[in-house]
Amino acid sequence: MDDIDRFLKEDLGEKGDITSESLFTSEQASAEIIALDDCIIAGIEEMKTVFDKTGAVATLNISDGDFIEKGTVVATIKGSAHSILNGERLALNIIGRMSGIATETKKLVDKCRIINPKVTIAATRKTTPGFRKYEKKAVVVGRGESHRFGLFDAVMIKDNHLKLIGSVEEAIKKVKENVSDTIIEIEVENMHDAETAAALHVDVIMLDNFNPKEGKAVAKKIRKINPDVLIEISGGVTERNIKKYASFADRISVGYLTHSIKNKDFSLEIK
Repeated sequence: MDDIDRFLKEDLGEKGDITSESLFTSEQASAEIIALDDCIIAGIEEMKTVFDKTGAVATLNISDGDFIEKGTVVATIKGSAHSILNGERLALNIIGRMSGIATETKKLVDKCRIINPKVTIAATRKTTPGFRKYEKKAVVVGRGESHRFGLFDAVMIKDNHLKLIGSVEEAIKKVKENVSDTIIEIEVENMHDAETAAALHVDVIMLDNFNPKEGKAVAKKIRKINPDVLIEISGGVTERNIKKYASFADRISVGYLTHSIKNKDFSLEIK
């Protein structure tokens, strides 16, 4: 059972769509999925898979990453009334959520690339349980960066690790003794720890909750120590202040892209 099967199971349970089952037998229908907002579309292939699994045929009029205007017919759906209605809400939930994330990501990327063409906008692990793969994919569709997917694919030494270990030096030393061929990133909250991490040649230094002025000063200092280090900004980043970080950051990670984004609105209309 894959993700889409599980999502459908959540909606249909053991009994299925009891409303449609009581109203229809083998009636055939066609429908259109219509955008009710301007947006960058994402999740269109997942939407098609939903209808494939319910037995309907979805014909896509656009592709992930396209900008679409309100009123655009993004897909036509044909099949039995059951097959269309069984997948309706799940399909709309997926493209609404993913398109909201992709649209906001593209907005931030465009704002920052004017100032620094090389800066990237990254997702975080602040995602919906069970839906992380799709939320991070939506960030990529919006021209952002997935960042690490979980706890298993990159080292990220954070504040609570440091509280338990006791120091930046000891944490980096232990990691290098026990992990190889993996990106090592450390989160720092002050100049001293940033300088220490730079001198110990980690791959990425995350400046956490620095204001733009402080962040710029720290970034300048640690690049003198280690010109190859990647500097990431995180914490308190919003659409309003992100441009202030873009000039000196290599990567800006933005939690709200996946934890509190507003969905884009779509409707399925039976024709």
